[in-house]
Amino acid sequence: MPGLPSLSIHTHGSSKQSPSIVWSAVTLMAFSFLVLIVLLQRTLDVRIDASAAKIEDLSQLPRGEYLKPALLGYHNLGADLLWLRLLQVWGKKKNADNEYEWMYHALDVITTLDPRYAYAYYVGGVALTSYANRPDLSNRLLEKGHHENPDEWNLPFLLGYNHYFALGNATKGAEYIGRAARTPGAPDFLPGLATRMHAEAGNPDVALQFLEALWKENPDLVVREKLETRAKEVIIERDLRMLERAIEQYRKQHLVFPKTLTDLASSGYLDRVPTEPFGGSYLFDAQTGHVTSSTHPKRLKVFRLDLEGGA
Repeated sequence: MPGLPSLSIHTHGSSKQSPSIVWSAVTLMAFSFLVLIVLLQRTLDVRIDASAAKIEDLSQLPRGEYLKPALLGYHNLGADLLWLRLLQVWGKKKNADNEYEWMYHALDVITTLDPRYAYAYYVGGVALTSYANRPDLSNRLLEKGHHENPDEWNLPFLLGYNHYFALGNATKGAEYIGRAARTPGAPDFLPGLATRMHAEAGNPDVALQFLEALWKENPDLVVREKLETRAKEVIIERDLRMLERAIEQYRKQHLVFPKTLTDLASSGYLDRVPTEPFGGSYLFDAQTGHVTSSTHPKRLKVFRLDLEGGA
């Protein structure tokens, strides 16, 4: 975060000012600074006890463009205090849907006070998607951050994640990963990932590589757990595709569907029947040739372009 504006004394006329006058000026400025801090803290209702934080207060914050001039140049400090306040709210066990909208409002105010607060964009973008399931709000915040911080590769990277996984638009996701890859300082693996996503949008193996990259970059343990869950869902899609290909090959050669999935392995169409990653099983209907997961009967829409709501 940029430092606070420096306190300087500008004198006119003679350079020999009375020490008492200079000291009085410094004292007055310091006192004014402390009053500003106290008033701002009271306005934001910052408390030491996080459990006492009132999330409803976030909805009462004025818009950033109105609050910024009122802070008399100390807008970076205001952004810091608001960020601490927001962290108190995020300390709750669970937040309601409307509370996440207030969080987005607070994040918008924070990043208007300090548009270069890249960390707030990143953490807020992850939280709004992973905790609130609001990729729309996450994208709005990340787009703002990407515009203000074009040198930050992880902001378009997260936009790519949101479009690819949360919104089911693999092509749009690949475009953002391409932007991230072209940002100076981006990790070496991004150009290859972007190329594969463009060429193989919707490929589960590419999606797993994407998730692994995001998992490595995110220190939040809860978010990592959610990413691991999503990776298992992608593994299910990969397994189902493999099973469907083997079933179709069996049907073409034998003119009937196999009786069980085990028949695919014993007949050499598969090395083995894959293990369902959530501890369930893969269910097979020998009459229709349809195969599903017992724990996740619905397919991921990002890979099913034929389904309503797909990419």
